[in-house]
Amino acid sequence: MVDSRAKFKIGQIVVHKLFEYTGVIFDIDPNYQGSEEWYKEVAMSLPPKDKPWYHVLVNGEEYTTYVSERNIGDNSDPSEIQHPLVNVLFDKFDGKQYHLKFKSN
Repeated sequence: MVDSRAKFKIGQIVVHKLFEYTGVIFDIDPNYQGSEEWYKEVAMSLPPKDKPWYHVLVNGEEYTTYVSERNIGDNSDPSEIQHPLVNVLFDKFDGKQYHLKFKSN
């Protein structure tokens, strides 16, 4: 059995190890959920599909990304993220992380 427990959590500020952008996690998949075509075209470093993948609001941009756990790291100095969806998804930033407005079951 594959251990797919997420290292990071929703609301956490992370940094992309390769592209060095910061963002906030807004959803987590226990393993890769995209298409094979997207994986081959976009995931150039071929990260593992059997580990968690994260949906991230990118700071200073209007888009989101889908990132493997291998390619993100902890942000040691988190600050507020500038993204149009931050206030839609999150209630507040406490200086370390964001808190979701709505929690699922």
